[in-house]
Amino acid sequence: MPDKEQINKEKEEFIALLRQSEREDEQDVDYLLEDLEEWGFFKAPASRSKHNCFEGGLVHHSLNVCKMALLIREQVLAERPDLESLLPRSSVIVASLLHDVCKSNIYQRVVRKQKNEVGIWESYETYNIDYTALPLGHGEKSVIMLLRSGFELTEDEILAIRWHMAAWDLSLHSQEMVGSLNKASEKSPLVSLIQAADQMAANLMERKMM
Repeated sequence: MPDKEQINKEKEEFIALLRQSEREDEQDVDYLLEDLEEWGFFKAPASRSKHNCFEGGLVHHSLNVCKMALLIREQVLAERPDLESLLPRSSVIVASLLHDVCKSNIYQRVVRKQKNEVGIWESYETYNIDYTALPLGHGEKSVIMLLRSGFELTEDEILAIRWHMAAWDLSLHSQEMVGSLNKASEKSPLVSLIQAADQMAANLMERKMM
């Protein structure tokens, strides 16, 4: 679990990367950062009980996804340089750093009790999940929050953020949703890149040792 110094360092790293996103209006980034602060993004965990379940965990996860996505992009372009125009570095940064902003305001810190190894009750901090604030699902909620903040997104970035959960999206019980996911993947290579980076970050870089 990172200390406050590490949390602040990763916040600064996140901001520095986001400022490399080459938005037409640089104020878009400033306004978004204000909203991220207000939403609690920089203090939120990435999950309640799985990967990065600690203060600042969401930023840590977002940075891991970004680093993994940039590495994957580099390897893909080494084999397929013709895809460079479809995988601009700025879009990889935006989609990877901001794919999970929907988690900013769903975790609420609570204190519970459990018995330790010698049977004594001890207090510990954990999180509850509350979906009542803008209950719009996952990827689509991230997109809507970003657009409502006034942050410019390309169509590819919208698709990549919306579909970053791939088949783990619970809405995929309908053929219409399956068709939309398939079309998004066909239309934009960025969709598959962000899906892969997200899975590798959560399941490899943030894997808990048994």
